[in-house]
This record gives sequence, C-alpha cells and structure tokens, in this order.
Amino acid sequence: MGIKIYGSASSCATLRVVAAAHEKEVDFEFVHVDMTSGAHKQHPYLSLNVSLSPYCHQLIVINPFSLFNPSSTDMTIVEENEAKLAKVLDVYEARLGVSKYLGGETFTLADLHHLPQLHILMDTQVKKVFDERSHFSAWCKDILARPAWEKTMALLNQA
Repeated sequence: MGIKIYGSASSCATLRVVAAAHEKEVDFEFVHVDMTSGAHKQHPYLSLNVSLSPYCHQLIVINPFSLFNPSSTDMTIVEENEAKLAKVLDVYEARLGVSKYLGGETFTLADLHHLPQLHILMDTQVKKVFDERSHFSAWCKDILARPAWEKTMALLNQA
C-alpha cells in the first residue's frame, strides 16, 4: 500500500521525507501543497497534517507538568491542549486501525518521530487520552518498546 506525502518541493522538511521514502523504496504519491498561498495553514491540509507536535509541545515545554511544583501547572492550558490532542488522536486511531504503523506495516521515520514526546507524556495525565484509543495505545506500547528506543533511554539514563 502506498502512502501520500503532502508538501512543497521548496520545503526542506518535505524534501527530507521524500528522500527517506526513496531511500527505503516506499511506494508513495506526492501531493503538492501551495505554501505560498498559505494552504499549509488551512483546512483541509491541517486535518491531514496531524502531527502531535503542537499540542504535545504545549503540554511538555510551554506549560510542563511540574513534578516539583504541581501548582505551577495551568490546568486551563492542559485541558485545552488535551481536547485538541484528542481530535488529532482520533485520526491516528483510524489510521492505526488499518495498519500496524503510520506508514503501513513497517516501522518508519514517521513512527520514530513521535518517540520523544510519547515517552515524556506517558508519565503525565495525558496518558489517559492515549489509553482511550486502543489502536493508538497499542502502537505507543509497540514503538516505545523497540530495542533502539530502549538503548536510547539507557544511554540517557547514564548521563
């Protein structure tokens, strides 16, 4: 099964994804997104480009769950971003209902990209949002248990 890669030939991020797809000989269709008109910031593109990053970023970096000072956590920001994240996770849930990984039946950079943020959020209340989606939850367990990620975590734990 081929995948669709949405982007612009003038985007370094898009070019990285296309190059990786070619390197791995992944069958794909390139769908041009006109970034000069701002199409990448509008629907329907936004509904296709469901990177978890914007909401995870809010939940991790901008307003972290503080283990040392929980009262510093602004629960309004947490609740707003959990709601936004839930909508994105519904798209992931549907995708992972038809394939083991985001790009098909093989682990790819699309899956790897999510590891750091998923790892951090698994120790927060956000995990409940993950657990409400069986396919997404199973995918998280699978990719977080990969030997390469476990080696990465072991290295970081030594530092």
